[in-house]
This record gives sequence, C-alpha cells and structure tokens, in this order.
Amino acid sequence: MKNPFEYGGIVGQDAFCNRVVEQNDLRRAADNGDRLLVYAERRMGKTSLVRRVLEQLPIDSYLPIYIDLWTTNGTRSFSVQVAKATAEAAERRAEKMLVTAKDLFRYLTPSVSIDDTGNPSVQFGARAAVADVPQLEDVLQAPLKLAQRRKKKVVVVLDEIQRIAEYADDAVERTLRSVVQEPSGVAWFFLGSRKHLIQHMFSDKSRPLYRSAGHYPLESIHVDDWTPFIQDRFKAAGKHVSATHVAELCTRTEGHPYYTQHFAHDLWEITGAGEAVTEKHLVDAEYLLLRRLSHSYTVLWESLTPNQRTLLRGLALSDGSLSTFSAGFLADTGLAASSAHRAAEGLLSEDVIDRGPDGFVITDRFLRRWLAAL
Repeated sequence: MKNPFEYGGIVGQDAFCNRVVEQNDLRRAADNGDRLLVYAERRMGKTSLVRRVLEQLPIDSYLPIYIDLWTTNGTRSFSVQVAKATAEAAERRAEKMLVTAKDLFRYLTPSVSIDDTGNPSVQFGARAAVADVPQLEDVLQAPLKLAQRRKKKVVVVLDEIQRIAEYADDAVERTLRSVVQEPSGVAWFFLGSRKHLIQHMFSDKSRPLYRSAGHYPLESIHVDDWTPFIQDRFKAAGKHVSATHVAELCTRTEGHPYYTQHFAHDLWEITGAGEAVTEKHLVDAEYLLLRRLSHSYTVLWESLTPNQRTLLRGLALSDGSLSTFSAGFLADTGLAASSAHRAAEGLLSEDVIDRGPDGFVITDRFLRRWLAAL
C-alpha cells in the first residue's frame, strides 16, 4: 500500500489536511478581487493551500494564473516568467497560445513548442530595443486585459514574492504597486516565506509595496485536526495509532504540516500491519528520520562559523525561558553580545533561524532536535 503521508512538494488532495477556514477565506478574497499577502515560514503549505483553492475555482467564471518567482533574478526574468504563466493559463492549444501571447505582450517575442507530454509550452525573447520597464508594465496589465475580454475573474498568484526584494533595483515593486492599487476586479495573492523580508517589503513606509495588500499569516495545524487525519490513514492500512501518540507526534513537530507529514510518513513505514504504535515506534521513527537527514545537517553545520554554531546549539538547547540576547543566554553560551548579534544576522540571512517573540528560533524542527542530540 502506498504511504498516505506526503511531504516535500505540492500535497495532493488525498494527503491534504484540513485548512477549511483558510480555503474559505482565500476563496472569498478571490471572489472580491482582493490583494492578499499569504506568508509563513517555509514548508508551512502555502503553495499547496493556494493551488488547492485555484483548482476548485469554476473554470467558466475564473481564470487562475500561478507564477513561481523562485528562479527569477531581475526585472527582465520577472517579466518573462509572468508572461509565460499568463499565456499558458489563458490557452491550452498551441496555435491559440501563440496568438494570445502575441496579442497580450507587445514588447516580447513568443514562440511555442510541444513538450514531452504533448502539452504546449511558450517561450519569450525580449526585443533588444525595448527597455525593461515598458515590458514590465505591459506584462502586468495582461491579467486585467484577460479579465475584460473573457468576462472572467482573474486570480494572479505570485509565489516566492520575496525574490523581488533581492533584485538590483525596485522597478518591479514600483510597477507592481501601480498596477495592483487600481480597482480592477483582478485578485492578487502574494505568497512569501522569508518573513523578515516580507514584513520589510509590505510594512516599511519607504518600500513601494507598503500596505498594498492585506496580511494573511498561515499558522500550524492544530492537533485536533491532525488526530483524525493521521488515525484514519493508519486504520486504512490495518494499523493503529492512539490519539495520545498523535498528540506526542504533534508536540515534536509543533503541528507544522511538512514536519508532521514527514514524521507520520516514517512512523507509518515502521509500523507493521496489525500493529499499534507504541512509544518505541515514535522514538524509532524519529531516529530514522534524523539519520536520513544527518548528512544535510552535517554539511550545514560545517559551513557555519564557530560563533554561529555556538548560537545555534544554544537555541536548540534553550527551553524558551531566556531571550536570545539576555544575560543568562549569553552566559550559558559564552558569547559576547556583539558576537551573538553578528552570528544571528548571518543565520537569519541564510534562513536557518527566524525572529520569534523573544529573540530567534530555529525554523527547522528536525534540525533543532538533531542539534540538541549532538
């Protein structure tokens, strides 16, 4: 039987846990043509959630456009990525896709090919004589044109929105602001995971996107929702896991979707048909999980400076009673305040830690447990 717990990618319908309230909220935002910033730490399930909402929109009245910005590195690559996603969302047939692409994008030169699965794929070349900003403005106006021509509601999703904060200039931010602030009926969802960058982009008065979208933070899933989800999937395989052991699993993962699915996946693997999960199963599953991740964690550990290692180990061993830069924490780690601050900034820039209410926290739950066991 296929393992029913999925992690590390877009979670399919059968492996998707709860998020009913969030799905309803996002559907209403799509209906209303809202601008919404959906953010959380990495692997919280933002993309799976939004893709699920898009899949449920009726195709006769909605046109969803999903754009992954992860591979973009500047204004021109942003424009090409948005144009490609827009053209491929608008049409399914090669000849129509080419016609639509030529019509929508005056400053880009499209070509269409057929991929290995038989589906059309559009590529764009930029006209050398045209500056980046006119291309950008042209591309960002395309969703509105489609909404008006197709008489449909258009929902544009810009995933990994923090990438644009790393571009050489703020042309994309400024142009995006000018487009989304105009009432148009087009819904814009911005998805981001590096919270310190996201908050800087949308909450700093000096940034173009300041207050340009409503904030929708995504939280962990409660144990009450995980319990039937996990128990049902064990039961379907002739295995049993008690609510108490599910609660223990969720305590270790803090209800984070990726880590909970991953832990449940390994626990399901080591539990035989007809068996009931015991405390030993939980211990063995965690050991197996950390052993499999040990190489990647070791590579990360060896790439850190001595002060970063000391700070990270201190955070892993901390019970949360001391703030990161308190006298007690610094005494426990032996770090000077200035050294701790420099180490924290380096780890923050690499997404190893994130800001918490009392300083910094290690975002990877399994890394935290691996470090504590060193």
